[in-house]
Amino acid sequence: MTRSQKAVEATPDAVWRVLADGWLYPLWVVGATRMREVDDSWPAPGSKLHHSLGVWPLTLDDNTEVLSSEEAHFLHLRARAWPSGEADVAIRIEPHGAGTMVTIEEDLIAGPGRFVPKPARSLALRLRNRETLQRLAWLAERRE
Repeated sequence: MTRSQKAVEATPDAVWRVLADGWLYPLWVVGATRMREVDDSWPAPGSKLHHSLGVWPLTLDDNTEVLSSEEAHFLHLRARAWPSGEADVAIRIEPHGAGTMVTIEEDLIAGPGRFVPKPARSLALRLRNRETLQRLAWLAERRE
């Protein structure tokens, strides 16, 4: 698993509100282009986000499913981005001073992306998740 962290100047509840609003997913997740549908039960286990990836007109439709969640603390996802594959993504939200420490742990678990050597895959995930965490922070800090 590749691990990325960011201190956010917002409460854990504010960060959770961004994560719990599935329609905001493409605003903070690098690579997500648009939302097509959000299950009414999001972010309950088994619920899905139906999103598109890529740049128009070269977009792919796929989904992300919640494996487990604990409000304002933890979100465990199975993110699909075929034909690249699937990723296991764990997002932890912990109080940190007056704000929040957000940690993303991610790795590819299925598909051809798994065959990219671990050092290269980890570097790409770290860079992507650094930007993802920055976007998440901007949303949470401005919505508080």
